[in-house]
Amino acid sequence: MERLMEHELALDFLRVCETAAIAAARSMGQGRRKYSDQLAVEAMRKCMESVPMRGTIVIGEGERDEAPMLYIGEKVGAGAQMIGDCPYPDVDIAVDPLEGTNLCAMGAANAIAVMAAAEGGGLIHAPDLYMNKIVVGPSSKGAIDIDAPPAENLKAIANRLNRDVEDLTVIVLDRPRHAKLIQAIRDAGARIRLITDGDLSAGISAAVGGSGVHAVMGIGGAPEGVITAAAMKCLNGEIQTRFVFRENLEESEDAARIPEGALERMKSMGISDPRKIHLTEDLAPGKKIIFAATGVTDGTILKGVRFFGSGKRTQSLIMTTETRKVRFVDTVHVEEGPDTVVRF
Repeated sequence: MERLMEHELALDFLRVCETAAIAAARSMGQGRRKYSDQLAVEAMRKCMESVPMRGTIVIGEGERDEAPMLYIGEKVGAGAQMIGDCPYPDVDIAVDPLEGTNLCAMGAANAIAVMAAAEGGGLIHAPDLYMNKIVVGPSSKGAIDIDAPPAENLKAIANRLNRDVEDLTVIVLDRPRHAKLIQAIRDAGARIRLITDGDLSAGISAAVGGSGVHAVMGIGGAPEGVITAAAMKCLNGEIQTRFVFRENLEESEDAARIPEGALERMKSMGISDPRKIHLTEDLAPGKKIIFAATGVTDGTILKGVRFFGSGKRTQSLIMTTETRKVRFVDTVHVEEGPDTVVRF
């Protein structure tokens, strides 16, 4: 992607995330998570039809959720149906139209609409499995080791930040499988913020100074891990991951046996070593990456969609590796009409 094209696509992807977030926010608090997700998926897919690209979904709406659209391999964008030479760039795309479907359904914090894009081959094609992850910001980059005990990683992070371990805040998904991890973090003296969903949003927070979050640890979805890696490339943070294989996530820290069919799926996506530690560059090797996210509900770094009589207001994050710019965008979407009033 050339710099001018990247700049133009960044604005288009901002529009795509805003559209998905507004659609999902209409259902906030209604307790219908699948419906909220459907609204976001349909809005995002429709909006992408006008984006000047020939895009391929490499991280799509989760297989676990049996979502009907934005599946892996789907062609999107204005050049999707063109055969032969195309005036638009080829782009690999990773999307999560509504990260935190339960959060939106409950009206809880940190639901976002998010997407990342790179030149062809710039994002790993990850199957919808699980990953063990550790995410930190720029100051702690290079200090962590996913194989080290939590106490050692926390000490290393604290040293880089020139503070005590007791001053650190770590985000962990509130799951039975994390009981030992949570106890280890508490024994080390760090504080924990347990979340019900949304480890992608949490990962972004860990890399943004002033968020009050210093690390994310634990097991979550592999697709979210890839999108987090794209964000880390833009924010100069770090993510380390390893695929986790087990039949019962709630009982085992690890499992030696790989579930039937998983190895074949990984090989078909270009992952030859299922036990490899995947670093930021492995998950998002692209040199030119665009990342966009819009808040659906109020969160740590982004406010949610607000509706008023003459329109909507959104807050988004848009960033690129090429231009090295991180923009927080506050947008008022004004409805047409003779009595329109813009509210701030």
